[in-house]
Amino acid sequence: MSSLAPLMGRLSQVFSPRLCMFISTVIIAAGTFIVATSQSFEMFIVGRVISGAGASGIFIVASIIVIQMTSPERRGLFIGLVNTGMTAGVSLGAVIAGALESKIGWKPLFGVQSPLCLLAGLGLLLAIPVNYTSQDNKYTQYSFGQKLARIDYSGALLLILTIVLFLFGLSGPEILTQPLVLSAFSLPLFVMNEIYIAKDPVIPVTVMKSRGALLTCLATVGAMMARWAILFYTPVFALAVREWAPAAAGSILIPTNAGFATGGILAGVFHIKREGSFYTHSVISMALWPITMAALGLLSTPTSDMALYMLLVFLNGLITGAALNYTLVHLLHLTLPELHPIIISLLATFRGFAGSFGSAIGGGLFGRVLHRSLVDGFADAGLTHRGDLVRKLLGSPALVGKLEGREKDVAVNAYQDAIQALFFAATGLAVVVTLVQACTGWKKPLPKIELDPEETIVGEEAIFGGT
Repeated sequence: MSSLAPLMGRLSQVFSPRLCMFISTVIIAAGTFIVATSQSFEMFIVGRVISGAGASGIFIVASIIVIQMTSPERRGLFIGLVNTGMTAGVSLGAVIAGALESKIGWKPLFGVQSPLCLLAGLGLLLAIPVNYTSQDNKYTQYSFGQKLARIDYSGALLLILTIVLFLFGLSGPEILTQPLVLSAFSLPLFVMNEIYIAKDPVIPVTVMKSRGALLTCLATVGAMMARWAILFYTPVFALAVREWAPAAAGSILIPTNAGFATGGILAGVFHIKREGSFYTHSVISMALWPITMAALGLLSTPTSDMALYMLLVFLNGLITGAALNYTLVHLLHLTLPELHPIIISLLATFRGFAGSFGSAIGGGLFGRVLHRSLVDGFADAGLTHRGDLVRKLLGSPALVGKLEGREKDVAVNAYQDAIQALFFAATGLAVVVTLVQACTGWKKPLPKIELDPEETIVGEEAIFGGT
């Protein structure tokens, strides 16, 4: 999904966003059908890869369509609605699947998605105007075969290879150095391909040189990495430190997801009603976010007020949703309109990286602090030969509730230490992200001016004539 995401912006220009959206839904339907009918683990993985390839185009192309088909007065609202739809789908999908899996099994759960995806795709195909294409689209003059010939296949393959190697190195239980080194070699090859070989590069050189685009992408991946600390570890806090039931621990994510949706919609409804710079608003919203992270770190204790904790979780999501909306519309201001589809796909790619970065880096920090606190805590309490218990606690926060006496006290304190260390580290990252966002600038780029052939000839005659 992440490896194909940056390609969708260019594909929506070469072909139409309407066609890309429909094909994406068909690919998802095919992938879920393969999963539902799989008889082996290998076929299951193939189905998941195919469905992920289709899913890579949904959010990106939907954002492109929304930005291009709505007026500046309503653009912020619909961007917020797209983010809300994605958040609601991720949240409700896990809850519904978890409730139904024990009753009907996992295969029917995947199987029912296939016809639903096809129906959704047909609905989009019929609803989006046939003559709709990306704005400033130079590809409308080409035939289908000419469009296929102009695709930057070498750049696409190098970019996919770079992202797959990079994520493969980070996504496992241990960080693998060999894929990371290989991705470091393939990335320069991709850049040189885009500069010197590709006629229509996947990511144009102007985008690579854009300070606003690159810094916004870096700020987004950092912000979402810090947010993944909330999504991953607030349920762990509720489970291990506050001893909630596993089903109830997951409900702590409801306020932050509700806040995320609300923040994006409110920013769009009441404020983002024009084109232009939103520099101040993006920086202020980013600056408010670390405050909620620090407060959550301070309140991640066994005796804190859970009503206040849930309010902070909601506010964290609220500010995040508004900040992502502001940074996106500000990024559109910093880049030329003809580059917006590519910019959106690039931003979504970096946003997708945050899950792998957050789990690898944040999970590593959490695990190291937890292990050290458990070992030191058991030693200080005079509890020896607890190596096996330490290993179990590292992988099962639910085990804390089954312990008693000093063992339980040590485990609760260790989880508290690890969660607070992670949240405070995320606070520091959020501060750095705010500074990065502040460096994006606020000046709109100058549009390209193309002279007509007659004007060019006249200009040349004037030069040679000495005037």
